[in-house]
Amino acid sequence: MSDLVSHRPLDGRDYRTLALSSLGGALEFYDFVIFVFFVAVVGQLFFPPEVPDWLRDVQAFAIFAAGYLARPLGGIVIAHFGDKLGRKRMFTLSILLMALSTLGIGLMPTFATAGILAPVGLLIMRIVQGAAIGGEVPGAWVFVAEHVPHRRVGFAAGLLTCGLTAGILIGSLVASAINATLTPAEVSAYGWRIAFVLGGVFGLVSVYLRRWLDETPVFREMQARKTLAEELPLKAVVRDHMGGVVVSMLLTWVLSAGIVVVILMTPTILQKAYGIGPIESLNANSLATLTLSIGCVVSGMLCDRFGAGRVLLIGCLAMGAAAFLLFFHVADGPYLLFPLYGLAGLTVGVIGAVPFVMIHAFPARVRFSGISFAYNIAYAICGGLTPLLVSIWMRYDLMAPAWYVVLAGLLGAGIGLTLLLRAGRPAMA
Repeated sequence: MSDLVSHRPLDGRDYRTLALSSLGGALEFYDFVIFVFFVAVVGQLFFPPEVPDWLRDVQAFAIFAAGYLARPLGGIVIAHFGDKLGRKRMFTLSILLMALSTLGIGLMPTFATAGILAPVGLLIMRIVQGAAIGGEVPGAWVFVAEHVPHRRVGFAAGLLTCGLTAGILIGSLVASAINATLTPAEVSAYGWRIAFVLGGVFGLVSVYLRRWLDETPVFREMQARKTLAEELPLKAVVRDHMGGVVVSMLLTWVLSAGIVVVILMTPTILQKAYGIGPIESLNANSLATLTLSIGCVVSGMLCDRFGAGRVLLIGCLAMGAAAFLLFFHVADGPYLLFPLYGLAGLTVGVIGAVPFVMIHAFPARVRFSGISFAYNIAYAICGGLTPLLVSIWMRYDLMAPAWYVVLAGLLGAGIGLTLLLRAGRPAMA
C-alpha cells in the first residue's frame, strides 16, 4: 500500500522498534492473562468466605471476563486518539494503564481487610486491564507496520504477534514456578501477589523503554500534509470501510478459535476428558505455545514472500487438520501428546497473517480505529462464546474442540482463497 513505508532494507532503528514493541506486547499480554492462572486463589480471597466454592469461582471468572467486555470500548477510545494525536502516545498509554492496574491488583487488600470494596476494586482494575489490552494489540500492529519497509510488514506484524503469544507462555511459566516453589498456603498468603507485582513492575519498565520509540513515519507524514481524519475516525470506518471490518472480524474469529481452543482450553480438556495429568498437559501446552510463537513469525514472513491469501489458504487448512489429529489420536498413547500438540501450536501460528490483512484493509488515516473496532468487537464476542459453545458441544461429542477449529480453519481458508481471486489487491493476495 502507498501509505506504508517505502521499499528499503530493515535498519538498526527498525530492529530496535520491533524488539521494544514485541517485548512490551509480551509483558502486557502477560499482565492480562496472569489473572486466569490464579483465578481460584483470587476467588477465595476476594469474596465472602460463606459463599460456596463454586459461586466464588463463578464470580472470579466473571471478573476475568469483564476484561474481555471492556476491550471494545477501551480499544475504540484509544484508537480514536491514536488516529488523531499519534500512534506513539496511545501505544505508551495502553501499557501504562496495564502496568498500573496489574500492580494495583497485586497490592490490593482482600475481602478479609476491605470487605465489599475488595471485589469492587478488583473489578475496576480488571476493566482497566481490558481497556488497555484493547488498545495495545491493534496499536502495536499499526505501530510496527508503519515503521518498517513495505515489503517487511508481514514480518513485523508476525513478530509482534509472536511477542503477544509469548506473554501467555511467560504467564504459564511464572505461575508454574510460584506453585512449584511455594506451598498452597504460601501461594494464598502472598505468592499470588508476586505474579501481579512482577507484571506491574515489568510494565513500568516497558513504559520507560517506549520513550525511545519514535512516532511512525506514516503518521508524521499525515500531520505534515494535514491529511489526518477530520471527522470521527470510527464514523468513517463504518461508512466507508465495512468490507474491511467484516473481513477483519471473520479473521478475528479464526484467530480466537486457535488461541482459545488450542492454547487456553486444551490443557483442561486433556485432563478432564482424556485423563492426562496436569503436569504433562501443562508441559505440552508450554511446547505448543512456544511453537505457536515461532509459527507467527514464519507466517508473517511468508506473507511478505507469497501474500496473505496463500498463507491463509494453506495455513488454516493445516490448523484444522492438526487440531483434528491432536484430539483424534491423543488418547492412543501419551507419547503422541507432545508431537501432536506441538504441531497444533505451530499451525495456529497462521494467525500471524491476520494483522497483515487488517493493516492493508484500512487507509492510514483510520487504520488504528478500523482494526481496533473490528478486532475488539469480534474478540469480545468470540472469546466469550467459544468456551461456552465448545463445552456444551463436548457433552455430545468429545471431538467438539477439533470440529470447532476445523470450521474456523475452513473459514480462514475461504478468506484466503477469496483474497487470491480478488483482482487489483496484490498486497493482500
